[in-house]
Amino acid sequence: MKDVFIFIKNFIARSGNYVLFTTVVSRLLSFVASWVALQLIDNRELGVVIFAFNIISFIIPIGGFGLHQSLIRYSALLKSKEEKNSLFIYALKKGLIASLALVSLVVLFSFFIEFSFKNTRYYLIFLSFMVIPSYIFELIKIQFRLNYKNKLFSFSELIYAIILVVSVSLLSLAYQEKGYAVALLLTPTLASLFFIKELNINYKAYTKLNVTNFYFWKYGFFASLSNVVTQLLFVIDIFLIGYLLNDTIMITNYKYITLIPFSLLFLPRAFMATDFVAFTENIYNKKYIANYSKGYILLFCGISLLLIIFSFLFADTILKIFDPSFTKFSDSFLILIIGICGILIFRGLYGNLLSSIGKAQVNYYIASISLLINAISNYYLIPIYGIKGAAITTSILMWVTGISSYILFKSLYAKSLLKNTKV
Repeated sequence: MKDVFIFIKNFIARSGNYVLFTTVVSRLLSFVASWVALQLIDNRELGVVIFAFNIISFIIPIGGFGLHQSLIRYSALLKSKEEKNSLFIYALKKGLIASLALVSLVVLFSFFIEFSFKNTRYYLIFLSFMVIPSYIFELIKIQFRLNYKNKLFSFSELIYAIILVVSVSLLSLAYQEKGYAVALLLTPTLASLFFIKELNINYKAYTKLNVTNFYFWKYGFFASLSNVVTQLLFVIDIFLIGYLLNDTIMITNYKYITLIPFSLLFLPRAFMATDFVAFTENIYNKKYIANYSKGYILLFCGISLLLIIFSFLFADTILKIFDPSFTKFSDSFLILIIGICGILIFRGLYGNLLSSIGKAQVNYYIASISLLINAISNYYLIPIYGIKGAAITTSILMWVTGISSYILFKSLYAKSLLKNTKV
């Protein structure tokens, strides 16, 4: 218990409580923005914009070819402020060029695709420009984290969510679906302009660094690609339910049953957003990493146990909030709750620790193999067990990916320590 208290105390000392609070509030505001758009825009027209945005949402994480991911890992290992600033300038300049290249590719390929919905190409091209300000905003937030300005990082997340709600409300009311699309692009743009002045970067004081080599680019690309594949893991179930069962009602049922379990992932993300820089700076301090891991696992084992007990006692009550008919899927809900604990306890921590030692590609391989297994398993289980089949597959894979991350980190970390000692 003492280890847990120390872990929480250190988390709060790094303003983790602010990060946790703003993460929850930002998610709520994002939900409000979606609800407002639904009230103000015709569902059919809104669906076209959402369809285009969903495509772009898979491209945004690889904006700048992932150099923002490289920035947070490599900059945390640098010693001087001058080096850290130079690396930020490099990631900004090269990342902008890479983001423009991505936008150009999206625009080009959009003319070779025959879309089912009218105006999809128009919105896809327009929203593709989100890649650029979204990348800049990620760089800004990462720089805040690198400088241990977690309160400012939290504030930036909150302001982003507020801008989203206000712009969606005003522009959707005035210009319907076109206004909604503009709001989506305007939000990261305004947020970036608002916070970039807080960085205090001397853009003239740039020196070339040895770390900006092939491995720097490789790390960022695989780290971002891993995020994309992980996103696919959470949406492939819905796609396969729709394809195999051919029942839109079952898609809706599964979407709402997974809403609460998947929403709980904000917990490890808040901790990693707060602590990633700290444990990356100390990654070769074996005692520090051991103590951090112990505190994290004990805390999330406790949270997971309470979560499982609470869900088993109140599953029907929770599902009735959405619709009384959902109670017949309480077993699927409980299976997903058990599954999500594998992410909370293992994957959330050890996936990030793998990134800290420069093995982002391992996360990508784990996620890719899991995606393949998910697709194959669901192809056989969904026709037999319905959405319970999807829940079983997803839950098992959550634990498999988590434990795999743990085992691989332990193995690769030992080699990394040995290599660092020799150096």
